[in-house]
Amino acid sequence: METKDKNAVALAGEFAVLSQLALRNLDANMTLGRTKGVDILVSNPRNNKMYRLEVKTKLRVSDNEVAESKIFGTTVGRWLMSKKHETHTDPLLFYCFVIIWKRTKKFKFFIIPSKVVARYISEQHQLYLAENKKSGKSVKDTEMRSFRIGFEKHKYLILTPCAEKYEDNWDFQAKI
Repeated sequence: METKDKNAVALAGEFAVLSQLALRNLDANMTLGRTKGVDILVSNPRNNKMYRLEVKTKLRVSDNEVAESKIFGTTVGRWLMSKKHETHTDPLLFYCFVIIWKRTKKFKFFIIPSKVVARYISEQHQLYLAENKKSGKSVKDTEMRSFRIGFEKHKYLILTPCAEKYEDNWDFQAKI
């Protein structure tokens, strides 16, 4: 995998998620074009519900790479989001955060309910603004937000979704 083309990486993540869903006997289809806020529609024939997945993919060079932040600590990674995601709390909407390792071509998947993502990005943005203000830095309040996935054994200033809970959470639709 030599590309860093963002569209190619995003498509690779979406197709990888589709393959995982198919292996679990879920009917899934990628949306095309301008479908806002959903990349994959998932139908569960066992409960007749239709779920929506928004896939966010990042490409990593090293298998051991983690994200470090003075404010947010050590995390699995950071994905860029926007202010609009603070209000997306539909119980049938989930986010699948994907990491692809460039060298080994391995994937990790974290499937997280939209209400967990919305709460986190709202709280992390408020903490980001407050911590920068406290340290005397002037920061502009923008539409950009960040989502991070932490580790159970680490301490964070805000409630942070943990990799151990959401990695390979393919039974997401059974928990509703």
